[in-house]
Amino acid sequence: MQKRNVATVLRALLDRHGISPTELHRRTGVPQSTLSRILSEKIVDPSDKHVSKIAEYFGVSTDQLRGRADLGDTRPANTPRADVQLQDISLWDDDTPVEDDEVSIPFLREVELAAGSGRFVIEESEKASLRFGKRSLRHNGVQFDQAKCVTVRGNSMLPVLRDGATVGVNAGKSGIGDIVDGDLYAINHNGQLRVKQLYRLPTGIRLRSFNRDEHPDEDYTFQQMQEEQISILGHVFWWGMYAR
Repeated sequence: MQKRNVATVLRALLDRHGISPTELHRRTGVPQSTLSRILSEKIVDPSDKHVSKIAEYFGVSTDQLRGRADLGDTRPANTPRADVQLQDISLWDDDTPVEDDEVSIPFLREVELAAGSGRFVIEESEKASLRFGKRSLRHNGVQFDQAKCVTVRGNSMLPVLRDGATVGVNAGKSGIGDIVDGDLYAINHNGQLRVKQLYRLPTGIRLRSFNRDEHPDEDYTFQQMQEEQISILGHVFWWGMYAR
């Protein structure tokens, strides 16, 4: 049986992965002359700096490369394993029962009080909802019955949130004292759903958009908040959107 050393192991790895010494040089930066001398056994004990680069590329230990440990099933670190098994995707729709480890979070929506009146109130949708894992909600300190979803409208929160993005809102953090400066919050502004960064001010609050070129800061005193019926619906703990 042939004794294992760097040369025999390296030849096996090159053959297994179907690459040439020239390509290995290009991918690892180890000099081609050094690789040639290793393979021809003119260098029987290569330096650690070269061995570590080669071992890292093939996803083996330096002991394996030097022939001191079994080679086993190896492949380059940047090569995906062919034997990875993916679980089947579970399909569901709005009529699919909620699993024990899930919770269905309702969307909030603007509802016009009377046709053509221009006045709105915010209510929970009877149909639209989004499912969240209970573990994820617990991890983020969100009580199940305090979680809501809101759809972002307009371009005021670009580039972070596009028109149509969905945010998860923790309605358990809806007081002035709950505000963490700069965090995102859902706002009820006289029946209009808004998502903004909030800041506490000595006399009230500041609403800030990411797109400040088109949407400058809005400062409201506590008196103005009452007059314009501004209230905090909750802290944004999650968001998601389609790329388009």
